Amino acid sequence: MKKILFFAGFVVCATSCISNKRITYLQNLPDNTPIELDEFIPFAEVDYEYILQPFDIVEIDFATSDPELIEAFTFQNTQSAGGMGGGGGGGSDPLYFRGYSIDQKGDVEVPKLGKINIAGLSEEEAKEKVQAEINKFFKEEIYVKLRIAGIRYTTLGEFNAVGVSVIYKNRATIFDALANSGETTLLGKKNKLFIIRQYDGGTKIHQINLNDRALLASPFYFIQPNDILYIEPMNIRQFGNADNLTASLALFAGLLASTLLIINLVTSN
Repeated sequence: MKKILFFAGFVVCATSCISNKRITYLQNLPDNTPIELDEFIPFAEVDYEYILQPFDIVEIDFATSDPELIEAFTFQNTQSAGGMGGGGGGGSDPLYFRGYSIDQKGDVEVPKLGKINIAGLSEEEAKEKVQAEINKFFKEEIYVKLRIAGIRYTTLGEFNAVGVSVIYKNRATIFDALANSGETTLLGKKNKLFIIRQYDGGTKIHQINLNDRALLASPFYFIQPNDILYIEPMNIRQFGNADNLTASLALFAGLLASTLLIINLVTSN
């Protein structure tokens, strides 16, 4: 009977424990060349430039030495719209209100300039196209600024906060996205995070390993606009989520111990 009790206790303990190797970020994995502390890690060379797509939101601003020249090309109250709260995924998005939405046909509609097709172009190419359109109206040089309204991405699966989030930076790492989304849950498979990324004309699914220190030199270290991040749950998920797993296992252990104790009392008489 003691052997049975010992075995039952061992099974419960083994089930309730999750190895640190499965939850620790940026480890030197056995099959990789070790990356030591303070070692310089160059960014991966990525032959990838984000291409504007329908339903993206872009910010378009004009500047000149005479502000009155460009009043007709801007929406009223756009500056006041910029004062709204923003950040993360929970606040208001100011660029949603003052930005220009690319419609299903790939056009943005700018006051006086009309519809300009910019889908399928990079930010720089789109800027040059808008610049060419406004240059038709003035001999004086008008400066055009065009950029994507933040890096939008979606988290699904074992994240503490799932949904659409926005990072107001020109560049963001996968760890920026994790921190902005409340980290992964305890039961997320950090070695199996899938990035569903949109490219010009299609989509690809990439898999990365958050446990691996070599990720810092990976082409997927930086996220791109409209990325979807999905992290798989561990198999232990069937016993409960990260919040109630310990309670569930404690209840199971208590019932098992009580049952074995009753059996021991009955058989010993």
